[in-house]
Amino acid sequence: MIIKKNDDRNLLPTDVIGSSVARSKRWLVAIVRICHEKKTGERLTKMGIENFLPIQQEVHQWSDRRKIVDRVLLPMMIFVHVDLQEQKEVLTLSSISRYLVLRGESTPAIIPDQQMSRFKFMLDYSDETISLSTSPLAPGEKIRVIKGPLAGLEGELVHVNGKSKVAVRLTMLGCACVDIPVGCVEVLA
Repeated sequence: MIIKKNDDRNLLPTDVIGSSVARSKRWLVAIVRICHEKKTGERLTKMGIENFLPIQQEVHQWSDRRKIVDRVLLPMMIFVHVDLQEQKEVLTLSSISRYLVLRGESTPAIIPDQQMSRFKFMLDYSDETISLSTSPLAPGEKIRVIKGPLAGLEGELVHVNGKSKVAVRLTMLGCACVDIPVGCVEVLA
């Protein structure tokens, strides 16, 4: 069989099925039974489903000792990066009840990839404690961090209780905020 340079018809097999076509994945928030976040994350990983559980290490002080403990930043929630088939598989786990949905709708709320990558970056590199603000924050100036461990992170500069913070908005969940000196940021045009 001779294939001409501009003849793409002969490059594709005739028995191609639609299911073999790459499916687009998106970030969803699955609602998990209380205190089952870590085990659910492990199970999803074993199933081959990409997931993200935001955990932050904190130092707890008792009268006789100090201990570093992992704190789940969003209790009863785990992020899953799934296509339509995997979206159904996730709900087969007994510890997951449903997906977070937009008010008045029945389809799961999608967290944009850019928001997720900023949130993960913030969690990975922040030396400060990250707080999640569910109350509405007024939009701040668009900024980029230029100094410190969060250098390169883009977000908004907001002021909460007299402190300047860099905020990353997460659809339906609010804003992840971390303290930052104003001198460590530059305003984006």
